[in-house]
Amino acid sequence: MLQSKVSDREMVETNKNPSLNVFFTTNDLKLGKKMPIFFPIKNFSEIPKQLPKEMAEKIPFSLANLSYLLQFFSISKDSPQAKAMEYTLTQCELEPMEGETKFCATSLESLYFSTRGFFGFYGSVKAEATVYPKNFKTELQNYTILEEPTKILASRILSCHLMPYPYLVLYCHSQVSDNVLYKVIVEGENGDRVESLAICHVDTSGWDSDHVVFRVLNVEPGESSVCHFYPKDNIVFVSDV
Repeated sequence: MLQSKVSDREMVETNKNPSLNVFFTTNDLKLGKKMPIFFPIKNFSEIPKQLPKEMAEKIPFSLANLSYLLQFFSISKDSPQAKAMEYTLTQCELEPMEGETKFCATSLESLYFSTRGFFGFYGSVKAEATVYPKNFKTELQNYTILEEPTKILASRILSCHLMPYPYLVLYCHSQVSDNVLYKVIVEGENGDRVESLAICHVDTSGWDSDHVVFRVLNVEPGESSVCHFYPKDNIVFVSDV
C-alpha cells in the first residue's frame, strides 16, 4: 500500500538530491495539494548551440569515437564535460526497452524529421512544455495546486530532453503503455505561478526495481502509478486523439 506520510527514506533521498523532488503519484493530483517541487533553472548561456543538420552529420556521434570527439572539441578526458559527453553518447546508444521508441536528434532539422516519422507525416502534432514566470529564481520550494489538473488528450506522447553535449542534442523517447499527460497550475510559497507539465506512468510493473523513483515514493514496481513534472527545457510532442 502507498503510504500517506513521507517516509524517512524518502526524506533522505530528496535531501541528498533536491532535484528528486519532481516525483509524485496520481493521489497527489488534486486541488489544494501542497508538495515540494524542484524546477531547475538554466541560463541561456548554458544551453548548447544548435548546429545545422549538414554540419552535425559531419561530426561522428558515437561512443566509439569519444576520444576523437574530445580532441575535436578540445575537452580534457578527465573533465566533467567529458563525463557528460560519455553519458549522453551511452544513453543515445542504449537499446530501447520493450515497447519503447527512442532516438537522439543532433539538430532541429533531424528532430523535425524524426518526430514526423514517429507520428506519421499526415497527423496533427503539437508541442507542450512547462512555463515559468518571468524572473523565476527559486528552484526548490513548496507549491500548491491551484486548479484541478487538466488531462491533455493524446493518442501518442513523445518526450524530448536536452542532453549535456558541446552542441544541441535532444534525447526523445516514447513508451507503448498507459501514460497520461497533465497540465498542472501550481503556486510557490514566494508567489511564483508555474504552468507545469506532468506525466503519469500507469503501469510500472516492467520497470527496473532499482529505479530511484521507487525509493523516493516508497513503492514497488507495479504497486502504483508514478508521475513526474517536466522542467522548462523539456519538450513533449503529442498527437491528436
